[in-house]
Formats: sequence, C-alpha cells, structure tokens
Amino acid sequence: MKIHPTAIIDPKAELHESVEIGPFCIVEKDVQIGEGTKIESHARILTGSRIGKFNKFCSGVTFGGIPQDLGFKAETPTYIEIGDNNTLKENCIFHRATKEGGYTKIGNHNFFMGNIHIAHDCLVGDHNIMVQNSMIAGHVVIGNRVFVSGLTGIHQFVRVGDFAMVAGLAKIVKDIPPYSTIDGNPATVIGLNSVGLKRNGFNGDTRNAIKKAYKVLYHMGLNTSQAIAELEKDKDLIPEVRYIIDFFKASKRGVTDHRAIGGSDEE
Repeated sequence: MKIHPTAIIDPKAELHESVEIGPFCIVEKDVQIGEGTKIESHARILTGSRIGKFNKFCSGVTFGGIPQDLGFKAETPTYIEIGDNNTLKENCIFHRATKEGGYTKIGNHNFFMGNIHIAHDCLVGDHNIMVQNSMIAGHVVIGNRVFVSGLTGIHQFVRVGDFAMVAGLAKIVKDIPPYSTIDGNPATVIGLNSVGLKRNGFNGDTRNAIKKAYKVLYHMGLNTSQAIAELEKDKDLIPEVRYIIDFFKASKRGVTDHRAIGGSDEE
C-alpha cells in the first residue's frame, strides 16, 4: 500500500493492498476500502464507511461523518456505502445513516464536484453528476443519470427520477419526475430533458411517448389520479411511460408542478 507517513490509519481498518492514501489523512476503525481507491491529502474516512473499488477521494473530503440529526447518538452503529468508480472532488461531505444498522448508499460511476453535501440516509444511484455546492438533505432518493447543477438545495425525503436535469440555484421541495428539466425557486418542471435523452440513446418514438405522457399528466386539466387512469388505458405502455406512472403513484411529497412541457420532439 502507498500510505503517506503522515496519514493516521486505525489498525482495525480493512484496506486493499492497492489502496493509496495521501498526506494528513485519517482512516478510522470499522472502515473498508476496496481495490484501486485513491485518497488524497487531508481526507477523513470515518467509522462505518464501506468504500468499493477504483474510487477517487480528493483533498478535504469527509466521508462517513456523524449525521446532522440532533437526536442521533454517536455510538449508534450506522454505515455509509459507496460502490465503484466514483469521484468525490474537494471538500465533499457525506454522512452515514441515523438508524441502527442503517446505510446511506451511493452507487457507481458518480461524479461529485467540490463542496457537495450528501446527508444521512440518502440513496443515490449510478452515473449521476452533481455540481459545486449542491446540498442534498436527509432521506433523499436520487435515481440514475441525474444532473444536479450548482447551488441547488433538495429538501429531505424528496425523490429525483432517472434522467432528470436540475438547473442551478433551484429550490426542490417536491419529487422531481423522471426525464424532466427543473428550474426555479420554488422549482417547477420547465420541459423535458431532451438533450440528456438524446445523448443517452432514447430514440424519437420513445421521446415522443414520454412527452405525450407528460401532456396527459400536466396539460389535460386532469388531477393526478385521473391522468394516470387515462395513461393506463393503453395496454401496450413502453417501460419509460410505465416508470413515469409508477413514480407519480409512489409520491408522498407530491410531484413538482409544471410551467410548460410541449413543443416539438427536437426541443
């Protein structure tokens, strides 16, 4: 292992022989770090952290910190888990869960730019990008291939659907539906994430089906239950539309309102 002599590593931490740890890092007990992971200077990897393979933690990262929950007791055994091939840029702060035996979970191939905060009990999927100073409160669920722009605040217990795009400075207080673009304070749906869908290989027929589903949900003057019933009249729903319907059905905070969804497939 390439461990700088100024790093402090608890003897009970479990590190793969290929792990690299830079100057002035702290790795506490009950930590597991997988193959090929690199940790730069002044990072702190705290008790209960489970780190997969080929991750990069840049300077000043704090991973596995005690939750910012006034009712949490520091001796409670809780955890944070991150998969493989993630990058955490400078000064990111990720917290472990609050309930005994619980996990904050981060998936694979995510890119977190500087000063990102992921709070306790969050679930984050794969291939997401979060820009500087995004603030993710406790119990938030973020899907896959989501783009969260800078200085965004996401309220606790909010869910963010796959392929959503969140504009900078947005205030998110309700669930963000999949495939949508969100902007504002408070945020509203302003369109489809058409660029993201194209870049990820969604063909024109699929994009049009998604658009039509949102027109039913947002533009026909129906309440959510009525709109879902209207969509479910189609017995040959494609998986993407089925996902939208299930997302709306499962919402507890309510889904973000729209400002406008429409126009041509090329928008």
